[in-house]
Amino acid sequence: MQNKELIVTIHNVSKSYQKGSRIIRVLENISLEIEGGEFLALMGPSGSGKSTLLNLIAGLDNVDRGTIEVGGLGITTLSETDLARWRSVNVGFIFQFYNLIPVLTAFENVELPLLLTGLSKSERREHVAAALRIVNMDDRIGHYPHQLSGGQQQRVAIARAVVTDPTILVADEPTGDLDRSSAENVLELMRRLNRDLGKTIIMVTHDPWAGKWAYSMEHLDKGILSHDL
Repeated sequence: MQNKELIVTIHNVSKSYQKGSRIIRVLENISLEIEGGEFLALMGPSGSGKSTLLNLIAGLDNVDRGTIEVGGLGITTLSETDLARWRSVNVGFIFQFYNLIPVLTAFENVELPLLLTGLSKSERREHVAAALRIVNMDDRIGHYPHQLSGGQQQRVAIARAVVTDPTILVADEPTGDLDRSSAENVLELMRRLNRDLGKTIIMVTHDPWAGKWAYSMEHLDKGILSHDL
């Protein structure tokens, strides 16, 4: 089997938070390598540190110790300004509660990340239309979030995540607010993005059923990583 390029390299990462006078250790000496084109599920119970690890990979939080590289770039040494610029190009976010802007249409919500780029209006329109076609929501282009079901809103959110063609997609409990049928549709879409478009996806979930849709799995428990197939 041909070796794939490493997209994410995490080396001896630790993270803690201060709560009053107490120091709460969330991650302890985590090391992990993720190849390009993987669909990885980060599993673990509530409080295990999986969302913290996802936020560190996505550049939303800073490590206490250790290093993280994404696409060959060491993101743990970037300034806040450079990190924000890096995120806008390299990371697509999929959230549990969609995070769509209520007063914007599906088209306008998907277009938002492109407003930070140098694309012209016509180029943005083409990118948004393509992203909505990928998630089978091009017939809802003018609908507002309140006019869409939960599953449809998550599809729009996924279109927003992929519209910039990011290096990685990070998904934090993407099916946590959906019924089983809608969740299955969203997970099948994510698997198709991975399989057909080669997207690298890192998904946090506590649901073993959802985790089985990924092609590889890692378990976190009390900040310690244990590897699985």
